[in-house]
Amino acid sequence: MIGRIVETPEDVAEGCAFLASIEPRFAEALNWLAPLPLRRKPDGFAELLSIIISQQVSVASAQAVWSRVEALGVVDADLILRCSDEDLRGCGLSRQKIRYAREIAESGIDFAALRGMSDDDLIARLVEVKGVGVWTAEIYAMFSLGRADVFAPGDLALRDAAHKLLGLEARPSEPELRALSLRWSPWRSVAARLLWEYYLTANRREGVR
Repeated sequence: MIGRIVETPEDVAEGCAFLASIEPRFAEALNWLAPLPLRRKPDGFAELLSIIISQQVSVASAQAVWSRVEALGVVDADLILRCSDEDLRGCGLSRQKIRYAREIAESGIDFAALRGMSDDDLIARLVEVKGVGVWTAEIYAMFSLGRADVFAPGDLALRDAAHKLLGLEARPSEPELRALSLRWSPWRSVAARLLWEYYLTANRREGVR
């Protein structure tokens, strides 16, 4: 069964109102944070590849690599498979990410079919592909498919933000944050947007770059 889809800023606002009603610290943060971004992305091969490229690198580095990939014109599966490793390395992709890009291109994922799958089923389908972990699949589900009740507790920024904003004794582990996030259903992806925005804003205030 497919639940709510986040498609508009009004959907994000509805999720925020719900979260503020059940968690006082979320309500406090929403009073001083900027309006949360929609962050909707297209779906399909190119967006999944861009998420792979963004793994374990800074936002600036990921954007630079992706710009070179776009300039090379290899943003669909067939073109990736025809492109040489040398050309992909020239874009800044590591050997491992080149391998993952080719695995995705060869996987036969039916991206249109993912739109009709339940959250659990689409994540399970994506993680069948080598190089696509749970974090990658959850990010794709949240932002390319707009799933309202998906969270990514493996994300270090989310774990750090939850630690600070919710006054936890320590930064929660991935399983701990996954369990905690169940309180925020059915708007867990909006909770993720809130925590990411809190993380960015708090770090700017503290001078962290």
